[in-house]
Amino acid sequence: MILMAALLLSLVQSSSPPSATDLCVYDPKSLDLGFDAFDQDPAGGWRALSAKPGCESTAADMIRAYRMNQESRIPLLFWHEAQLRASIGDYGSAVGLMERSRQPAKDDRYGWNAYVDATIAFLRGDKSALNRARDQLLQLTKPDAASAEGTWPPNIAVVDALIRCFGQPYKIAYGATCRVPRP
Repeated sequence: MILMAALLLSLVQSSSPPSATDLCVYDPKSLDLGFDAFDQDPAGGWRALSAKPGCESTAADMIRAYRMNQESRIPLLFWHEAQLRASIGDYGSAVGLMERSRQPAKDDRYGWNAYVDATIAFLRGDKSALNRARDQLLQLTKPDAASAEGTWPPNIAVVDALIRCFGQPYKIAYGATCRVPRP
């Protein structure tokens, strides 16, 4: 009887759903992917892992490992790691990474640094700095090379969402719900 109970218990335990730790793993070979495949493919690279609930921290670690594996300081990877860290509430780490994503001022024709400033201000709970960064974005002159399509300036919808949902966690404020203007 005891043997039967032990067998039944082991069957129940082996059919348990996988834990978040089991789901939040990545193939080390993904660190050898080219930049676009690693960073932009929603079905591969870090994005596929971060789409799994509870895996944001592991996806951020994956981005860090990719950066180190490539021996490159690709600013967009600092940014994406920062976003994931912010989405799990690690604002201190996120701010440091966001600072490292800045572009040299002479190359920043599309307002990237103002977007960085706005996001950092949101994470620090500084609404005045957030509004100042938004004003900087709105003062940008659209370069001739910029696409005629799309919203100008870039990232203004995200900054407006951060303002609209100021005081909420970053994960919420960055999300789709906050991007819809309130009536």
